[in-house]
Amino acid sequence: MESDTKYKKIVYLTFPPDVSNKPVVCNLTRLYDLCFNILKAQITPRQDGQMTIEIFGDPQAFEHGMAYLKEHNVKVHPITQKISRDEQTCIHCGMCTALCPTKALAVDTTTRLVVFDPDKCSACGICTNVCPVKAMDVFPENGHN
Repeated sequence: MESDTKYKKIVYLTFPPDVSNKPVVCNLTRLYDLCFNILKAQITPRQDGQMTIEIFGDPQAFEHGMAYLKEHNVKVHPITQKISRDEQTCIHCGMCTALCPTKALAVDTTTRLVVFDPDKCSACGICTNVCPVKAMDVFPENGHN
């Protein structure tokens, strides 16, 4: 996506079984000129779908796209938390980098230090569970714990 994108938002979607096999997310691009990046997706044994996506595009098109999803029984949940890293506590062991689904945590090949890119983070919380020194923390999007 070009750097002049007007709007970027990460949302968590849940699909009922009768919708999880339909191209409703693909239609965001076709019908509303929105781009998306799938950060995490799964279909449960009961055929319920769950997806975390990052959406780029015009703010008004985003609103229309979200209304389209809701019309098709897709529940849209805004990501209401963010992940932060305590730079003083991090020991740069790299445990988080192996499990980060969006590669927001990665080892810098030059410095051999773990770098964190919050713009790539889907706030899944996996890193907060595996960090041996608890350097990664979850906080509400509107403020800190």
